[in-house]
Amino acid sequence: MPRRNNGRIYFLTPGGPPSRSGLPGRILLAAGLLWAGIVVPATAGQDAQKRGKYLFDAAGCLGCHTKKGGKPLAGGRRLTTPFGDYYSPNITSHPELGIGAWTEPDLKRALRQGIAPDGSHYFPVFPYPSYTGITDTDIADLWAYLKTIPAIAQANRPHDTKPPFDVRIFMVAWKALNFEVGPFKPDPNLSQQVNRGAYLVDAIGHCGECHTPRNAVGGLQRERRLSGNPDGPEGEIVPNITPDRETGIGRWSEGDLDSLFRMGMTPDGDFVGGSMTEVVENATGRLGESDLRAMMAYLRALPPIRHKVESKKKGS
Repeated sequence: MPRRNNGRIYFLTPGGPPSRSGLPGRILLAAGLLWAGIVVPATAGQDAQKRGKYLFDAAGCLGCHTKKGGKPLAGGRRLTTPFGDYYSPNITSHPELGIGAWTEPDLKRALRQGIAPDGSHYFPVFPYPSYTGITDTDIADLWAYLKTIPAIAQANRPHDTKPPFDVRIFMVAWKALNFEVGPFKPDPNLSQQVNRGAYLVDAIGHCGECHTPRNAVGGLQRERRLSGNPDGPEGEIVPNITPDRETGIGRWSEGDLDSLFRMGMTPDGDFVGGSMTEVVENATGRLGESDLRAMMAYLRALPPIRHKVESKKKGS
């Protein structure tokens, strides 16, 4: 009878391991079945899950969807904004309280269009304006991993926000002004490495959601992309990461950027604080070497923007 083992197919005689006699015939038969599409490597799903876990980490999902002292990915993390307090949802595989009843198209619609399975519009505190750039292939891999997350029975906490930022239908008008549907399209004028970095920074890593200043209704000021935000998450001052030599990272060496991404250490020997600590721990510190280099190359290729980021109380 046939048996699979690590993606291979063996023909076993009753009561024993595969014998070596007749091996060429069994190999030819297995090869024929594989060619016909009947035998699927056992590692195919595992590879997708592994790739999905890498993307999940690169996006920093753990930090946003886990409240301090809470159960992983069960939601409840508060994000204070100028429009009120928002709470992240449960993204475990619980069928009622999490996303266990979702399908892959549901996930794609959420990330690409900012629309929930029930048709309602997400508030942009969920960074779909950046996630819209994630490719279909990566969404499929991300979904393969999300399905493996154990279910946790924890209800989502309602947001505590100000009108009209508590009305989901208002997001239709907000999107018309502030949102462009993806996915990411490589720039033919840039190298493959820089395009990869752009994808990681702008889509997967959604760095602009914190490092870009916003307009009066919370939309990203794209003409000032990555130039710093005086009123970031939790009221933090988020620095300019364009290559401006005076107000950005234009004087940083590649080693400086490497130390930041891997350890959270800045060129002056200090360490990042606030939400960036989690970004290093959960996201950039887990990236592969080639992806780190790609991000560095992209940040260096950005147009420098002179913007000294200061508290709004002092002016900017």
